[in-house]
Amino acid sequence: MLTTKRTTSWHPSGVDRRRRRLLRSLWTVLAVLVTLSLTAPPSFAGASPAAADGNGSAVDDATGGWAGRIDWQACPERPDDPGTRCGTLRLPVDWARPGGATFPLALARRAATDPAARIGVLVFNPGGPGLSGVDTVLTAPSQLGPDVLRRFDLVSFDPRGTVRSAPVRCSSALLARHPSLTPTNAAEFEGLRAYNSQLRDDCRAHSGPLFDHIDSASVARDTDAIRAALGERQLSFYQWSYGTLIGQSYAELFPDRVRALVMDSVMDHSQGVGRFFRSGAASNEALFHEFVTWCERTPSCALHGRDVPALFDRLMRRADAGTLVDASTGATLTWFELGFATFVNFFDATWADLATMLLALERGEPASLASPMVPVDTSQELTEYALPAFCQDWSLPVDSFADWNRYLELSRAAAPHLRASPLTVRFAAICLGWTAVNPQHRLRLETRAPLLVLNGRYDPATPYDGALRVVDQLGRRGALVTYQGSGHASYPRTACTRTYVERYLIERAVPPAGASCPAAPA
Repeated sequence: MLTTKRTTSWHPSGVDRRRRRLLRSLWTVLAVLVTLSLTAPPSFAGASPAAADGNGSAVDDATGGWAGRIDWQACPERPDDPGTRCGTLRLPVDWARPGGATFPLALARRAATDPAARIGVLVFNPGGPGLSGVDTVLTAPSQLGPDVLRRFDLVSFDPRGTVRSAPVRCSSALLARHPSLTPTNAAEFEGLRAYNSQLRDDCRAHSGPLFDHIDSASVARDTDAIRAALGERQLSFYQWSYGTLIGQSYAELFPDRVRALVMDSVMDHSQGVGRFFRSGAASNEALFHEFVTWCERTPSCALHGRDVPALFDRLMRRADAGTLVDASTGATLTWFELGFATFVNFFDATWADLATMLLALERGEPASLASPMVPVDTSQELTEYALPAFCQDWSLPVDSFADWNRYLELSRAAAPHLRASPLTVRFAAICLGWTAVNPQHRLRLETRAPLLVLNGRYDPATPYDGALRVVDQLGRRGALVTYQGSGHASYPRTACTRTYVERYLIERAVPPAGASCPAAPA
């Protein structure tokens, strides 16, 4: 039997755990015993005989749906919770050929705690790519406020190609041989491109035809199949980070089926490769200066009273010279690895940890550093690998080493200290040589529902200027709430951000123009 190690992707190692701790600290609601059973899935008009036996069948293209039945059962992790159910729904591998191969999509549903006040279904997509929506439902009280859970059935799923939904698998040994993400010459650049091609072939061989159909537009069609199977006319959405691409695709494909859509930490899926590099770099440089300002005014900062930008620049020069060493491993650090270890602390503004890390590096002491490389356990033959979904959604053509250097120089002009967004560089390197199947474009939305965008002023992964562009593309249907603080995912940060999101979801109350929330205390 093949053994498999799972990795997640958009968030660097440890960040999802930090976010969960933050969410738990914000929500301390008690679990409510729910008596509503979901063991019998609702029927809906137009279901074919194939739907009744769970095999699935294509239906009228006008619906965009799929006549399928969800086999709801107790969740293994919540066997005694009658209000939470897990299930699978078989869906087409390729929505352009619905009569072809299928795969099992894993999903979970948590019933509204007040059935009499139930509004409908709220779909939660937690991003990644590669984070589990099923796990989100299983930990619902730490993810969403009690009023939302009272009024909505919460439904989420592991997107195709991830976790429990036919995950993409690749050779652990091959992943462990991944070359540097920052080639230093033309030969290394071409070697990285050749490696990416080899890895694609390997992942496809181990994962089957689904490997070529894990883009966000396909996931949006899966979402509408879930809607049809639930018997719902419309869906409400809370989506954050990479999950916002699913919401954007769904609203484009099925505009009349959107009741409400929250895009928290939104991705601008219209930007080309140059803006992708420049915007990410500028956002991370701004976050670095937020850290510097905090350290200047905070006596407990390990670098308080120091010239932090100058110290950081010295560490970068040591990395360039090959003399910056992680004493905990003995490994020599590159400028990119130093930048990535710094960037990880931007996700939840863990400034004290960042100061301690930089001081340890300056002194040559052991430091806890996050690595940009995918963690692989070579004792297992295969590793679950979600990153190819990004490469199917984003066209980032870098045709030569000269082009690569040009984009890095563009980044450095916007980020003289950080030099680049480590996340941008990481994905550009991983997707080198790919051809996207769902490439960037300006949003084309015809939904009549108002849509809510929530974004932090200082966000390391989804820059604020991207949120402004998304709202501009939404036109009169788009409303923006600005969280004036640092970090990624703004809804759980303060009472202000929670109130705006929850009033919108429950009442569809649109915030006024210029709505914003102050930063949480550092």
